Amino acid sequence: MNEKFSASAGSVVAGIDVGGTFTDLLLIDGKAGGKVHIAKTPTTVENQAFGVVAALGATGFPVEGIDLIVHGTTTTTNAVLERRLARTGMITTRGFRDVIELGRRTRPQA
Repeated sequence: MNEKFSASAGSVVAGIDVGGTFTDLLLIDGKAGGKVHIAKTPTTVENQAFGVVAALGATGFPVEGIDLIVHGTTTTTNAVLERRLARTGMITTRGFRDVIELGRRTRPQA
């Protein structure tokens, strides 16, 4: 997606952080002179989308009126820092063993 968004004075922007305990939301309504809406709802571990939807609903602001939603999550950061990650592996097709280097952009140029 190459579409760029530039928040202007007339934009409605919501920032959401999904944490281990709470989902926090800050919404700035540029169409109403910068009115701020804040919500804090419990994080739903089994499906974090439920907590996000609950936070959006708790603001009382119509979702269809939001121009941009910026999402972040401390749950992923915490999982990495605390090393609570799922065991994973990678399977690749013969002849594509350099796929990891490609993904990291560390593959030597020929």
